[in-house]
Amino acid sequence: MARAENKNTAGPTARMVAKVARRLRERKGWSQERTGQETGFSGAAISAMETLAQPASDLMLVKLEEVLGEGLGIFEDARPLMRMEKYPVQFQNYSLLEQAALALYLYATLVIHGLFQTEDYARALIGGGYPLLSEQRVEELVEARMARKALFDREPPALIELILEESVLRRPIGSEEIMHGQMQYLAECARRRNVTVQVLPMDCGLDGEYAGDRGEMNVVETPEHDRLVFLEVQGESLLIADPAKVSTCSQRYAKIRAQALGPRESLGLIERLAGEQKT
Repeated sequence: MARAENKNTAGPTARMVAKVARRLRERKGWSQERTGQETGFSGAAISAMETLAQPASDLMLVKLEEVLGEGLGIFEDARPLMRMEKYPVQFQNYSLLEQAALALYLYATLVIHGLFQTEDYARALIGGGYPLLSEQRVEELVEARMARKALFDREPPALIELILEESVLRRPIGSEEIMHGQMQYLAECARRRNVTVQVLPMDCGLDGEYAGDRGEMNVVETPEHDRLVFLEVQGESLLIADPAKVSTCSQRYAKIRAQALGPRESLGLIERLAGEQKT
């Protein structure tokens, strides 16, 4: 059923890859089985890619470039476009902004922000959500989410700030082992020179001030130094460009940051929680 659905919903890049791969394979006189042997996949996997029953994975594109690409870079160029097509529709436009951003100011209230998730955490989160997804779709979304991490090592580097509600760190997703690995990875990210991670403590509202009551947000600074705000809730998204509204969100983010623990205190809390989850 899922494979039949893929044929109907496959994006233009997946269709282009399938058509070009088939033409280049046939020009070499190779069967699907031979192409599978050359790329390290089965003949059935090559068939599924060509018929759009299972669009090419990122690894398959790498291998197709090696054995069929003829130095043209067709499959290599298709990789970022294929990743984007695997994202939910409401996220696709934002994904391009995220990868090109000069700076990201992120506030997460329910779960670890997608950019900072481990593969195991993401798989448990996506697989345990609703509506239920096929294992194939879960793996596609996990792969696409992990590909976003290229932003951490991009040149020039992006400045990334993340504020997490303390409750996010204490909400178990998957298992204690998964959470331990997630806390360790979050701590590693926090030590990066271009990354700042802060925790908004659960008792921050005791003094009567709590700026995070409107929910999570992503504030993006573009290469043109414009600022945009991306909001996502219940599977719907909103991209805000109105300067007055963006200014309000940016000021609200600054207030949330002021109420959060400092980076060093936040890292200490994350490391402490990682130790607790290990035991």
